[in-house]
Amino acid sequence: MSGSPRQYAALSGSYDGLMWDGDYPARAAFFGDTLRESSIPVETVLDLGCGTGTITWLLYRQGFRMIAADNSEEMLTEALRKGDAIRESIRKDDVTPTDAPDIPEPLFICQSMPRLKLAAPVDGVISTFDSLNYLTRERDLRETLRRVARYLTPGGRFLFDVNTPYRFRMMNRQTYLDETEESFCAWRTFFSEKRQTCVWQVDLFRRRPDGAWERSFEEHRERAWTMEQLREFLRDAGFSRVEITGDLSRRPPKDNETRWFVLAEKAKSI
Repeated sequence: MSGSPRQYAALSGSYDGLMWDGDYPARAAFFGDTLRESSIPVETVLDLGCGTGTITWLLYRQGFRMIAADNSEEMLTEALRKGDAIRESIRKDDVTPTDAPDIPEPLFICQSMPRLKLAAPVDGVISTFDSLNYLTRERDLRETLRRVARYLTPGGRFLFDVNTPYRFRMMNRQTYLDETEESFCAWRTFFSEKRQTCVWQVDLFRRRPDGAWERSFEEHRERAWTMEQLREFLRDAGFSRVEITGDLSRRPPKDNETRWFVLAEKAKSI
């Protein structure tokens, strides 16, 4: 969800509608359950590359104190707008205590992942929907992992998902179309085996209030990282435990897995 600052300038307003297959509740439930299995109490969680904040708000509804960071001001604006709907739902008489946590609302901050700075440690960190794939340079990914480890409480968990090399190879030279009542999006993808980089060329058409259609173009880049690289980088950053499984599962990854789930745990202080 978190690329360069301008990558989601146009897509931010249509992102949620185009992510109809994201299954946000299931992802938030899995990440929340895995955080609660930590060996330390988990109260404050950082959502790194939060995008439009759907997962942030769902984890807030589960009772976590949330901090959310993204590099796109437009995506953060959309995330903040969701607070109005959340507050309205909490005012209803039929919500449960879990639905109305007595904690501060999420704090949204505009920061790039390799330059992450927090005022205090957090008990858990998550990153969803291939945000780390947007880090196409090894030094940026390594620095991000070092900073996550720096701000994570000993014993805390860093949970994230990534697109797999298999998925990028299968997407090479493919065209995908997404359509809602207010937008039409055409995605063209190109994967370089040499650079292990996938380029997404996005043409977005959005309906204006006067009924006319407005066109915009964005280009996104994601890097394919191997399991061996992820394990090496995480251990070098200071994580003592690293597990890679199939998406939203605890089973070993299949050869044709399109997304991996990664659990990394920071060693407890002696």
